[in-house]
Amino acid sequence: MTIREAIQNDASQISLLISTLAEKYILPSCSNEGGKLLLASMAPDSIKQYINDGYQYHVVEYDSRVIGVIGIKNNCHLYHLFVSDSHQGRGLSKKLWLHAKNICHQNGNEGVFTVNSALNAKNVYLKLGFTPTGEVREKSGIKDIPMKIYC
Repeated sequence: MTIREAIQNDASQISLLISTLAEKYILPSCSNEGGKLLLASMAPDSIKQYINDGYQYHVVEYDSRVIGVIGIKNNCHLYHLFVSDSHQGRGLSKKLWLHAKNICHQNGNEGVFTVNSALNAKNVYLKLGFTPTGEVREKSGIKDIPMKIYC
């Protein structure tokens, strides 16, 4: 397994991975409209646009397939962190996070990161060291928990 910077050609695999996991774990807590908005934001064209806009995406590959992805916005906001069901529990989220965090530090981040955690992912972010900065909130039918880490 290798972690590498994502490229435009990875957008379809990234989209498939995160959309599949979102349908299973995130959409149950969203309204119908929120679910549609969320999935639209995860479409291949959206992922390509994020990469074009300077979001830092890195993927974990195994047998030429993307099995994990992390996306960082503005060098400080964890935008996406997903690992395929079949590869969860192996520390890949932590490896992706540490990899991306180190790159952000090299690019000038002074040690503050935020994330809007899906309800199901709160414990993952707690294990990574994030702490909630507010209660569950809902915007456009999508629920999340704002979290932050100083590192």
